[in-house]
Amino acid sequence: MTAAHTILLVEDDPNDILLTQRAFRKANLTNAVLQTVTDGDTAVAYLSGEGEYADRDRYPLPVVVLLDLKLPRRSGHEILAWLRQQAELKRLLVVILTSSNHRSDINQAYDLGANSYLLKPVGLTALVEVVQALNLYWILLNQKPEIRQF
Repeated sequence: MTAAHTILLVEDDPNDILLTQRAFRKANLTNAVLQTVTDGDTAVAYLSGEGEYADRDRYPLPVVVLLDLKLPRRSGHEILAWLRQQAELKRLLVVILTSSNHRSDINQAYDLGANSYLLKPVGLTALVEVVQALNLYWILLNQKPEIRQF
């Protein structure tokens, strides 16, 4: 595989962002590029291609969204509900990556169309393993749906 695939991380905690970026570097993924946004409204702007995110060369549509649930402006559940209502984006792969293990959050995420639900691991080593597993399954092995560009 020669082309890099974009993964969009929607996360508001700066420590989790840094840890995830470090895990991606440490996993040495040559086929994945991590883009990050820090709140729900910015996630919607990125996915919609609005404002600065209209430049799809610089901000390509992701093949996978790693979505936290507890976000400012719009929650992960709200982003997921919005996403599944968009004709062009409703097939986008969404992996919830959160610290919430509340059954209600898990059920709601799946009811809204999440493709997977993962708890944030503790520590860099465990996160590197999660990143490697995400890459193997969602980027390399999984057959991705067609997503229409705007």
